[in-house]
Amino acid sequence: MACFVVSAAGAAVATAVEKAEEKKELAAAAEKGFSSVHEASVPLSRKLKWYTYLLWGGVILLAFEHIWHGEVVPWFPFLTAMGSAEEASVMFHEMATVGVAMFALITIVWLGMCFAADAILRRPAARA
Repeated sequence: MACFVVSAAGAAVATAVEKAEEKKELAAAAEKGFSSVHEASVPLSRKLKWYTYLLWGGVILLAFEHIWHGEVVPWFPFLTAMGSAEEASVMFHEMATVGVAMFALITIVWLGMCFAADAILRRPAARA
């Protein structure tokens, strides 16, 4: 019913962190003058961008699916499950179980992507 709200909240926080990290990295690069030798690595801001893409993509797809099934409507309270206390209880349970599980799975996949990217970048250096 509203499991995508958990990922949407996480995506909003991750987007804010990503923008702050990107700004910090740009300031550090400007301070160094861009002429310094850059070690082959994926910056944290780019890894966070991957994370936000995964989260926002899931949110958009799930929101579309919930709209398609009539669970999200364009009038207040927007979620049909908020119409009664019994339905709201079921919705909050779904958010706590399914929503958190999806958010955790996306986070685990992203961490795997980050470890794989770092391993790939370290691999040629280990052979030389």
